[in-house]
Amino acid sequence: MHPLLAGIGRLGLYLLAWIPLAGLLVFLTAGPGMLGGWEALTVVAPLCLLYAFVSLAAWYPCRMLPVERTGLVRLLASHLAAAAAASGLWIMAGFALAQGLSGLSVFRGLDQRLEPRLPLLFGLGVLLYLLSVAFHYLLLAVEASRAAEARAAEARALAREAELRALKAQVNPHFLFNSLNSISALTSIDAVRAREMCVRLADFLRSTLGLGDKTSVPLAEELALVRSFLAVEKVRFGARLSVEETIEEECTRLLVPPLLLQPLVENAVNHGIANLAEGGWIRLEARCADGRLVVVIENAFDPEAPPRRSNGVGLANVRRRLEARYGQDATLQVGATGDRFRVRLSLPGETEVETYEPRG
Repeated sequence: MHPLLAGIGRLGLYLLAWIPLAGLLVFLTAGPGMLGGWEALTVVAPLCLLYAFVSLAAWYPCRMLPVERTGLVRLLASHLAAAAAASGLWIMAGFALAQGLSGLSVFRGLDQRLEPRLPLLFGLGVLLYLLSVAFHYLLLAVEASRAAEARAAEARALAREAELRALKAQVNPHFLFNSLNSISALTSIDAVRAREMCVRLADFLRSTLGLGDKTSVPLAEELALVRSFLAVEKVRFGARLSVEETIEEECTRLLVPPLLLQPLVENAVNHGIANLAEGGWIRLEARCADGRLVVVIENAFDPEAPPRRSNGVGLANVRRRLEARYGQDATLQVGATGDRFRVRLSLPGETEVETYEPRG
């Protein structure tokens, strides 16, 4: 369908653009020895309205003869022939109108006065049609540009989705590897705790299966996963691990990528609590501020303890997932003060009824 016919507003603007052209034609056809002002307006106004719609037909040959794939000779010959045909029909319609009006006493002899101006009208008709051709090629270029942008945006979205799926799939194997190591260590010293840890681990993995292909979950659901994970770790550490939560109720309905917090809490356990002989604490905080969700995870750690061997999967995973999902609209800040390690997440406060588009 012609893009200008897709909406009444577009068609209206197009027809408005013909008003100054009609005024120019009235000026060129009116004058001493030619048409009177009202005569010129009576003939030119309906002719311009007719030719405005005739010129829309240029859309179809323009689509069939794209500039980038059509030879110059063929392009010129085709459009000049179409312009001559359209202009010829136009002046025939104009002369027929003048003859019809000449039967009225007020317009007597109008066809004879118009006849000398027909060559001028023919030339103007050719020119107007060629202008319409140029206009339609511009429309096609804009349409192609928008289609290319849409395809590029779709490709970026698909690539972002693929990256998010790959990163999310990375979380469970990483956690499972660490948990199995812990279970292996417990089996030789405390079979009961090892068995309990297996049960807790199964419960946690079963809960993650419910995530399916979700791209976002409510914070309340994500916190439930974190608590399930910590239940596994408490079997290993017992009283050495304590957890404190400060969660604003209104934040729990906000959406976050699934399994976003678990790697951060896992880091707090493995790189903080595990290095403290007497154990330590982990604090979770979630608050809403200025339309954003802020999550803080703090843990006790020994700044003098040798760093544990790690491939850095946890923090790197979270950072890349935030970048892929939110672009520059989400931040991950990591730092230590004394014997306190702190991770701060800030991301848009998206709810279930909203659709988020990343900027940047």
